[in-house]
Amino acid sequence: MSDDSRPSPAEVLPHSRLRSSGGTPIAAVIPAAGRGVRLGPGAPKALRALNGTPMLIHAVRALAASRAVSLVVVVAPPDGAGEVKSLLDAHALPERTDFLVVPGGESRQESVKLGLDALPAAYDIVLVHDAARPLVPVDTVDAVIEAVREGARAVVPALPLADTVKEVEPAAAAGEPEPVVATPERARLRAVQTPQGFDRATLVRAHETVTDNVTDDASMVEQLGETVVVVPGHEEAFKVTRPLDLVLAEAVLARRRLNDGF
Repeated sequence: MSDDSRPSPAEVLPHSRLRSSGGTPIAAVIPAAGRGVRLGPGAPKALRALNGTPMLIHAVRALAASRAVSLVVVVAPPDGAGEVKSLLDAHALPERTDFLVVPGGESRQESVKLGLDALPAAYDIVLVHDAARPLVPVDTVDAVIEAVREGARAVVPALPLADTVKEVEPAAAAGEPEPVVATPERARLRAVQTPQGFDRATLVRAHETVTDNVTDDASMVEQLGETVVVVPGHEEAFKVTRPLDLVLAEAVLARRRLNDGF
């Protein structure tokens, strides 16, 4: 199978290892096809080094740390599937988990759909995780999985907001003053993270039905009229978007090494 061809389901699990910690096996899709322009020129965001290791590898390991996850699908840049496959082969990853690389599309939405298309039929629950959230703790991953297993069709981890939020009328040009329209009640607001967990059939239906440009998969499920539920997120599951975020991520890794004794 070439790295640039989309695999059939039969090619995904060469060792037929549909293992999990019990119940329905779980697959995770990690879209990593974006360029990450806010981090500046250079490699795609997911391939930027964090403590000497690409962020993508940290994200893959974070999902694979859950014993419930038996397959991780990485959606690579359209012309970079071979490079990403070589990257995964070059780093130590849990043997109990299978990994697959597929080429992505022009948008995040299209890339997630391509990842879903590659999943074998056995997987009825799927996680979607941002490669730019490389440090999500395994407890957060497991909390999302547990909520889906208990019957939720869509689950998102999220944190309460510390800052007051203002709704504004966007300025015509960057940097111009923006009039405030409203001040939402902060107690009802949450900052959403990933991985987001889904009943697979619901997520597939969302991707087949919703054509709006959305920022996360849960928003697509909302547009179907389905309920999305929130579980507690974690402060270390922040998104690495700007150079300062890389500094914070390095600090988190340093603290983990100190606490873990290595």
